Amino acid sequence: MGTVMGTVICIVVGAVLLGCAACGRNEQVGFGGAAPTTAADRTTTAQATAPVSSSGGTPDTDPMNPKPPPGSVMVPATRVDASALPPGYPTVVWMVGDGSTLGAYGQAGGCIEATADLVEQTARRVVIRITEATTSAGPCTMEIRYPPLTVTLDAPLAERTVVLQRRQLGPPR
Repeated sequence: MGTVMGTVICIVVGAVLLGCAACGRNEQVGFGGAAPTTAADRTTTAQATAPVSSSGGTPDTDPMNPKPPPGSVMVPATRVDASALPPGYPTVVWMVGDGSTLGAYGQAGGCIEATADLVEQTARRVVIRITEATTSAGPCTMEIRYPPLTVTLDAPLAERTVVLQRRQLGPPR
């Protein structure tokens, strides 16, 4: 009986040591225990999941260096007041056609949808409010997208300033 008990103890100790050795590896994992991705993997994933604009093109939606969708004209940054937006939020504004349609990127993802509303248009400025509405209490995925949003003005933008605002709405009750 002593030999059997000694064998069992050796097997248990061996399994514990093997488990500890496996835990000792300094391995990084991504969300959900997935293997880490390389820079090339992240680039491919970002390109595959980039939002598609209504014109069918894929806009460059890097929030640190955003560009307007193809076929549009960027409003100069000196005529965009994005002081109400948080750091890292895309602040590029563009015109389509004669300048009566303006666009800006929202921030959406998971259970959050983004829309844009024209709040005010005067002779001096145009105010666009980007609303982020949470559509569910969860669970929600953690991706972030920057969908292109547009509003239509009564007259072309011309030399007016564009003011960007943000509103967040909680989940429905």
